[in-house]
Amino acid sequence: MFGFPALIFRRLIWLALMIVAAGSVTVEPASASLIWNWNYSGAGVVASGTFTTNDTPDGTGFYLITSITGTRNGETITGLQPTGTSIPGNEPFAVDNLVSLNGPQLTHNGFGYAATGGNYANPFFADFLSPARYLDFFSAPPFTSELPISFSATLTAVPEPEIYALLFLGLGILSRSRCRKKCR
Repeated sequence: MFGFPALIFRRLIWLALMIVAAGSVTVEPASASLIWNWNYSGAGVVASGTFTTNDTPDGTGFYLITSITGTRNGETITGLQPTGTSIPGNEPFAVDNLVSLNGPQLTHNGFGYAATGGNYANPFFADFLSPARYLDFFSAPPFTSELPISFSATLTAVPEPEIYALLFLGLGILSRSRCRKKCR
């Protein structure tokens, strides 16, 4: 009597794993976002963190940044500036929140974010300068500054849903084979 309920329990676990694996393969869409590590530095400024972007670049190879985390000179970044708006103190220059795998990685509008203490930053690629270079417009009202920076963003490896489905399938097969050996 004792072995029979354990066998049913194992089979239910196996069935649940198979359902999850099948659902992951057939229901889950491909990843809708990508994760990037980014950083920049210059005289008196160090900033780094992560971006989340959409998973498909536009026609010019740029990905839309949808969220941001990180720090700038020890201050926590609290949010991404909405696309098409300016950070306070840098009106009328609206950010486009775009990043590319290839250089230059930012546009001349760049991305914007808010940090603790009411400070704002807008790193961008100054293609209108000779030589062209990255700059960081920093606004801590009433003070603003624009500093040359070195900027870098790299795409991190993010497992696709199919990888998780294969993992669950493998676990299900392993569980099934172990059950066959023990349940005899």
